[in-house]
Formats: sequence, structure tokens, C-alpha cells
Amino acid sequence: MKITLLTVGKIKEKYFTMAIDEYKKRLGRYCKLEIIEVADEKTPDNASEHEEDIIRAKEGERLTKYIKDGAYVISLAIQGKQYSSEEFADKIDKLGINGVSHIIFIIGGSIGIDKDILKKSNELLSFSKMTFPHQLMRVVLLEQIYRAYRINAGEPYHK
Repeated sequence: MKITLLTVGKIKEKYFTMAIDEYKKRLGRYCKLEIIEVADEKTPDNASEHEEDIIRAKEGERLTKYIKDGAYVISLAIQGKQYSSEEFADKIDKLGINGVSHIIFIIGGSIGIDKDILKKSNELLSFSKMTFPHQLMRVVLLEQIYRAYRINAGEPYHK
């Protein structure tokens, strides 16, 4: 299975980079992992909803270039479905059984994901009703993907 994290913005903090690198290494025995970063737009303080829509649309155009036909697209969005770790593992397992060979997870920038990207997604995924920094969500998502593969392999994991 190929897993792509398609993300808006760059990771600047070394501690996030180190955590991401660790999960990339761990996931290497389970899947082919690719992380693609597209440039983010500067969002002015007190931006109007219209200005934010324009920014999300620009970021969405950059993301769209990397969405491959035939891939199963899961966008992280607060209004998405929430899974337990076991349910998430089962979801990944069933996608593979049903012939999906490529899953793309999309993490938007600081103001979220463009509505057109959300419409093109096969599924919306939420980790909480809370808002998290998009850099931290990369680490959390990678950890949950790693945990899913461990669960599916019948290997021990922390409950």
C-alpha cells in the first residue's frame, strides 16, 4: 500500500521533523510513505471569510495537482468522521482488501481545506472537535497510521 500525506505548509520546528522522521522509519516496513508539502498562503490577521475562501482556493489548486486518479482521498476536517484506533485500522485494512493501493491523506493549512477538495474527497476524517496545529496533526496522523498497521499485523500496541 502507498500512503501519501499531502500537506499545506512546511515543518519548521525540529521536534516535529524528528517525530515525523521516526514514524517514516517505522512505517517503512508496512507501506510506502510519501509526504508532499505545498506552499501555504499568508493569512492576514482579521481576514474576512471571503479572503479566507480565496486563500483556501489557492492552496486547493496546489493540492489538486498531486491528487492521483484511483487514489482513495481522506481529508482531515473537523466535521469528518471520528474513529477509534481499531476502527481506523479496520478501515485501512478493508480499503486494501477492496483493491485500494494508494491512500492520500490531506492536511490543510491554518484555516482549513478548500471546499472543492473536501467535495472531491472520498471521506472526511476528524481526530477531535478541537482544532490542532497542522504541523502537529502530521505527527498524530502518522502515529495513528503506524498504530493501524501494528493492529492489523497482530502486533502489540498501547491501548
